[in-house]
Amino acid sequence: MEVNYDISQISAELLLNYLYPELGEKWIAHYAGTFYRNYNNDHLSIYEDTAEVVLARDGFLKLLPEALLSEENELRGGNVVEKSQKLEERKKFFREAFLPFNTFSFRQKIRIEQQVSQLLSTKLDYLLKTYFDYDRAAETNPYIKEVAVLLPYVSKLRADFRSIAKLLASLLDCQVKVKVGRYSHEDSTRYWIPNVEYRLLIPNLSSEEYQKLYADLLPLQQFISEWMMPAEVRCEITIKHHHQPQTVGENLILDYNTEFTEN
Repeated sequence: MEVNYDISQISAELLLNYLYPELGEKWIAHYAGTFYRNYNNDHLSIYEDTAEVVLARDGFLKLLPEALLSEENELRGGNVVEKSQKLEERKKFFREAFLPFNTFSFRQKIRIEQQVSQLLSTKLDYLLKTYFDYDRAAETNPYIKEVAVLLPYVSKLRADFRSIAKLLASLLDCQVKVKVGRYSHEDSTRYWIPNVEYRLLIPNLSSEEYQKLYADLLPLQQFISEWMMPAEVRCEITIKHHHQPQTVGENLILDYNTEFTEN
């Protein structure tokens, strides 16, 4: 199962706060116009070296009367190419003139986005502590810390095996296969409970990498079993090497025998 990331609907303020939180008061905003928003993201270009961002938005230039930029019949007659060049130069001049105002407005929105993010984070931590008896600040497992933010939505996630698989794929940046079967500690078909196995397809891990990841996944498996699985369902997260067709003469040796095939 693969997860595709779509950032087309994310505002530039939210994205920049997440990617470059240290540049909040340094961004220079260039407004290219909402025309570009029809087929682009909110941000057209980001230049972190110079702290400049080009946005598909209308700036203060849009507030000027059209007659101030050009006369109604300015491009009729005469040398149209020369007149068009002069018009573009005039627009460039006004864009540069309004650049400080657009930048000031954008930085204000950056500050607001930062404050909103902090408030939402505080609110979330309060909800987790009060209603779920979970202290996110005390959590040491990086995977659980990410998944815990979904606790307010467990009523919708519980027993949704495919959504949980997408969550694991996004969290661990790998393919995830779901296998639903039966489990019995007596190795009998007389008494059994449903078993959901999430197979993480991660190729070519060393023995040390496998052991470390396995140790981190055990608490995550317990967390998902407790909060996102029905009481009668057993959950299991395993690490598998994804079998790939080998070329002639290629010998693949792994430090762990958890190979996955499509059979």
